[in-house]
Amino acid sequence: MKLRYLARALITGFAAMAVAVGGGTSAGAAKARHADTWSTSWTQSQQRASGLGPETFENRSVRIVTRVTQGGKALRVRLQNQFGTAPLVVDRTTAGLSAGGAAVRPESLRTVTFGGSGTVSIPAGGEVWSDPVNLATSDLADVAVSFYLAGPTRMMLHDLAGRTNYFSAPGGGDTTGDASGAGFPDTHGWTYLVSAVDVLHDTGAGTVVAYGSSVVDGVGGDSCGPGCPPPAVFQRWTDTLAQRVADELPPHRQFAVVNEGISGTTASPACAGDGNDGVSRLERDVLALHDVRAVIYYYGTNDIANNCTGETIIAAYRDTFARLRAAGIKVFVTPITPRPGYTDQQNAHRATVNAFVRQGNSCSGTCDGVLDFDAVLRDPANHDSIYPPYDTGDGVHANIAGQTAIARSIPLGLLANAARGPR
Repeated sequence: MKLRYLARALITGFAAMAVAVGGGTSAGAAKARHADTWSTSWTQSQQRASGLGPETFENRSVRIVTRVTQGGKALRVRLQNQFGTAPLVVDRTTAGLSAGGAAVRPESLRTVTFGGSGTVSIPAGGEVWSDPVNLATSDLADVAVSFYLAGPTRMMLHDLAGRTNYFSAPGGGDTTGDASGAGFPDTHGWTYLVSAVDVLHDTGAGTVVAYGSSVVDGVGGDSCGPGCPPPAVFQRWTDTLAQRVADELPPHRQFAVVNEGISGTTASPACAGDGNDGVSRLERDVLALHDVRAVIYYYGTNDIANNCTGETIIAAYRDTFARLRAAGIKVFVTPITPRPGYTDQQNAHRATVNAFVRQGNSCSGTCDGVLDFDAVLRDPANHDSIYPPYDTGDGVHANIAGQTAIARSIPLGLLANAARGPR
């Protein structure tokens, strides 16, 4: 480890200990001080009914492990029942720093309340934010959020967690206070109910939201090629980008990176999407988050596969970009990446959209810059296909090498300027 990174880790650790002992120093003490601000530091979008899991939970606990990309001196969590048809009752919730697997560091375990109550009812189609939780976190800290469901409950989920989450045995009761992890013997690769974590900080760091379909969601982030050992988690390009922010930027230039990708979705509601298209979910999954300063936008590949025209896609772009910029959020857009299954006509639509995006390096004046994932991933010998060393094998998604190449191509200074500027 380079000395400056080791020094930074020690400073962060000492700051966190100061909070635990009772001092007023936060995990961000080494960063420049600003007014206390809540910023979203982790997200995972919910999906419509087609994404529901098969299980009904009753007298059972769930532990969801989240990773805050920038730390703070307190946190709060959002629980959503976005696509539910009835109120959803959560009987107890806790949060604590992960100790690996299902375990939680015992000294960090906190009860989470909602309006002062340990029990909360989330209305159908609604969401709730918790009260502030006095739990200091460092950058890239794993926070386990656990909740107990006494009555029969079927929850919304995200079906690509990018890591393992944990469940008590069926009928296993309330194990939300179990720090050892023994009370969570079952595992799953889905994320239930928890859709965002905010941190309270005084560093001035804003949030950058990656917004789009499967290329954002991280499909391929567990693919490293034939015969390789099972890869570690956190290999999506957004994970690597967050790690770059922590490793490469000075503390006063850092920002949070959150992932709001949903696989299979479209830019336009006219091109399918079942309410999860980029236009329809913008309010819930971007504008409703806290301290968002910039968006990295990737949409359109599924619109084209559904035979939508370039003009229809561009209309959705214009709508989305205008709403984001009206909210003071800067918009950085990537041209649509290759897909060998496209017909000649579909590739013509892709070319129309990509010409619009690249024009003036500003989406023909409608966005703030271009991050060209297409140029990173395409095969130099065939621009309608992914470069073979970056291909998962499906011709559409980038493997770990491709995900890393995307993350390395993004200028950190560009995003830092946007994330730390005024809204």
